[in-house]
Amino acid sequence: MRLALALLIGWFALPAAAVTCENITYLGKSYTACDVDPAVDDLRLFLKDEDRILGSFRAIEGLAGVTALPFAMNAGMYHADRAPVGHYVENGVQVMRVIPNAGPGNFGLLPNGVFCITDTTAQVIETLRYVAESPACRDATQSGPMLVIDGALHPRFLPDGTSRFLRNGVGTSVDGDRAVFVISNEAVSFHEFASFFRDHLQLPNALYFDGKVSRLHAPALGRSDFGAQMGPIVGVVE
Repeated sequence: MRLALALLIGWFALPAAAVTCENITYLGKSYTACDVDPAVDDLRLFLKDEDRILGSFRAIEGLAGVTALPFAMNAGMYHADRAPVGHYVENGVQVMRVIPNAGPGNFGLLPNGVFCITDTTAQVIETLRYVAESPACRDATQSGPMLVIDGALHPRFLPDGTSRFLRNGVGTSVDGDRAVFVISNEAVSFHEFASFFRDHLQLPNALYFDGKVSRLHAPALGRSDFGAQMGPIVGVVE
């Protein structure tokens, strides 16, 4: 009886996802930020289920073994067939190599970076440093441009920039014990978006995910954005 009771108490004591999402107004602009502890939350990247590209939050919720999806977001740029534009690793398997050189569009606006997930950490790493150090990422997705690089905003971002979109991205702490995923709730410039990570969240490194396809799944806020099918997705599962 005592053993059964101890097992029951232990079952109820299993850690639940600690991810928290909140709406924040900063310098007159509205954002939603989801704070993840990689050592506690089961943070993963998702692209395919066998040969089928998942493409939606609902498809991830339907995967075997997934009982809840407390957070998810699109996680990197992709081609028309939804294949990743840059480096992509899922559960230790490389799907796409690293693209180290400059190129067209936001992705190729160097420096860009890689979001690297291990079993206990999550870090945004500038691409050339990533290549040089070859970190052991269980999951990784490359995107660009970097928003914040070692505490400095991307050198191409202008305070009076006129390009404005709904944007999303991720910022991480120095030691990788905190990852904050952010989506703007209104059109913002790169400078405004990057400043939110550096000056409000005080994160030294941050990476842009997208500005044409920016979506968030945060059921605690009663939110699950919909639209055209996505490529890579990052999420916390239970």
